[in-house]
Amino acid sequence: MHPIHDIDALLLLAVGLASKRRPAELSEVVAAAELIQGAIPAAPKLAEAFPRLSAHGLLCESGGRFALTGAAQTIVTGLPKKADSDERLFTLKQKLYGYEAAAEHPPIEISEAQVVEAVATHHASAQGSGKNMMMPRPKPAEGEVRRPAGGRKPFFRGRKG
Repeated sequence: MHPIHDIDALLLLAVGLASKRRPAELSEVVAAAELIQGAIPAAPKLAEAFPRLSAHGLLCESGGRFALTGAAQTIVTGLPKKADSDERLFTLKQKLYGYEAAAEHPPIEISEAQVVEAVATHHASAQGSGKNMMMPRPKPAEGEVRRPAGGRKPFFRGRKG
């Protein structure tokens, strides 16, 4: 698969993350991309990446939802689990360099307007009162001391005898 763009690796990871249990909607893919990268990619770049990856047989669509194909799942499952997202993106990009599609597949056409609408949907859901499961949990401050889960310790009674 040549040439490889940075957005290609990000989109594969985002679709893989968003479609763990069922194919993901476009807004869920955008949320996963934001979680991985820390920012939402530009709409034109995302719209260009969908047909490119689907033409190589890495993405499939069913009913407006997206999932990884079997070839893409084998590429993504071999990534290091404990690496940070930059390392995973770099490793995935290296694996994509060696990937050759067995046959030509029909491209999935996504317009920029659809991506912009998905970004707006994601922003609206993040502002809502519901809990967004794609967002990372807040970490406690460095200086903050947490009490143990068991509560207070009982008094020491000393030895009997």
